[in-house]
Amino acid sequence: MSIRDFLIALLVPLTWGFGFALAKSGLEHFPPLLLMGMRFGIAALILVWFVPIPRSHLATLFFIALVSATIQYGLTFSGLARMDATPAILLVQSEVIFGVVIGALLLGEKPNLRQFLGIIIALLGIVILIGGPALSNKVTGIVLVLSGCLIWAFGQVLIRKFTRGLTGFQLTAWVGVMASPQMFLASFLVEGNPVPFLEAAPISAWGTVIYLGVVMTVVGYSAWYYVLGRYPVPVVMPLQMLLPVSTILGAMSFLGERPDPIVFAGGIVVIIGVGVVIIEPSVLRKWRQNS
Repeated sequence: MSIRDFLIALLVPLTWGFGFALAKSGLEHFPPLLLMGMRFGIAALILVWFVPIPRSHLATLFFIALVSATIQYGLTFSGLARMDATPAILLVQSEVIFGVVIGALLLGEKPNLRQFLGIIIALLGIVILIGGPALSNKVTGIVLVLSGCLIWAFGQVLIRKFTRGLTGFQLTAWVGVMASPQMFLASFLVEGNPVPFLEAAPISAWGTVIYLGVVMTVVGYSAWYYVLGRYPVPVVMPLQMLLPVSTILGAMSFLGERPDPIVFAGGIVVIIGVGVVIIEPSVLRKWRQNS
């Protein structure tokens, strides 16, 4: 991977990680569904003009947006609102575990011994996190975040199974087009009248909204699809292990969080487990030999 492409690839965990930390700040002013509705609305308005309309997939994309965006982000960020960003992003790494399990159940993609070992290690890390003081009395938040991760994994199966022929940019743009009004409607029904939140939000909160929509979603996903189009997935995926690192740095810098030793210990175990699952040594060796 060239230095230029490596720097572009680094934009992914950096923009997403800092975005997760900033989202925690944004949740102090906006409820979760309203915040995510604005995020996806901004991204859709920017991207939708540059990709063709997937006419044969519109109904499917509506359902995928409902599952993988509206429900999933509603659950995950409702959980984030109830805990610090650091343990939350470490719990979010369970998406990888759920992804392997759901893939095995619905797609017949049985995990190999290495992946099974990685799942056990990651689960051990999650148990350490849940048993620590940072997540004490945070049962609702834990359940919401883990439920969001499970829904995310199911959504990825739907995307893989029913959106063949669509580009990554089409997915990002049109999932945003579908998800944003869904989120606004769900926000109105569940979170109440959005006007008081919009009127009371300071300029800094609107800066968070712009970051989430433009930098985290448009720039982050653009970088993601750029490197995915040029390098094998097993080469790109290990960079995602930097996501919790950048989130923790963002949480410490922007939110003043100071994770306790148990969070760090559990987080290290989780990251090791996820790394064992997603890093495929044989593919990396083959890629290095051919490059």
